[in-house]
Amino acid sequence: MNVLTMTILIFACSLVAGLLGSLTGLGGGVIIVPVLALLFGVNIRYAVGASLVSVIATSSGAAAAYVREGFSNIRIGMFLEMATTAGAVSGALLAAHISPSAIAVIFGVMLLASAYLSSRPQPELFPPTGTNRLAERLKMKGTYPVGQGQQEYEARAIPFGVGVSYLAGIMSGLLGIGGGALKVLAMDQVMRIPFKVSTATSNFMIGVTAAASAGIYLRRGYIDPALAMPVMLGVLFGSMTGSRILPGAGTRALRIIFSVVILVLAFEMIYKGVTGSL
Repeated sequence: MNVLTMTILIFACSLVAGLLGSLTGLGGGVIIVPVLALLFGVNIRYAVGASLVSVIATSSGAAAAYVREGFSNIRIGMFLEMATTAGAVSGALLAAHISPSAIAVIFGVMLLASAYLSSRPQPELFPPTGTNRLAERLKMKGTYPVGQGQQEYEARAIPFGVGVSYLAGIMSGLLGIGGGALKVLAMDQVMRIPFKVSTATSNFMIGVTAAASAGIYLRRGYIDPALAMPVMLGVLFGSMTGSRILPGAGTRALRIIFSVVILVLAFEMIYKGVTGSL
């Protein structure tokens, strides 16, 4: 395979990854890392470096559209970013000292749990019930477009959500995935924020999380411009396309996509960890 053909194939795979990452809030990196490592034989460290760059592109491509359409909650996103950024730096620093195989197995198990929780039937609307003092004090509430009107919601279990967000940041720094799966899980299942808002806010957050750890990978020489460029462009165009599809997409369909992608990646991560091929 010559360089031009490989570049085109990487761009095409990145386009699909960006589309799925934008629709599910996972970020394109969760698909790009296994694709680069398994299909193209890229060293896992360089795959993670390119993935982090692509995650920044995903956030840049989709976040602006979601904010404009009223789905992203910037206040909640910026609050949780403090935890995810701290986790991303911790994960990037730990990456050189922890066995990738052990991390892959643990992460795969966590993804299986995420897929199970996300597939459970949940009501689309979470109207505020009672008064949550912490949410009131931090103003962790908002509205998002539903049909012809606006639906109110209010965050719950904020400390637990912060803890899961910190863990998501660690996963981002270790595996270059943006931590979108755990961010969506934290907001949707733990903090009881509607799924579309969780997805849009996750896209807003993952760029900052990835940027925090990307600097460390750049310093170590794990970001190759020749590899990162087609990945970044493909994910960028894919994420922009996804941001146009999300408003009209059914929540049930998004949950199915989310769960299927998570299951595939979970089994892949566990297999790679057990066989020591990561």
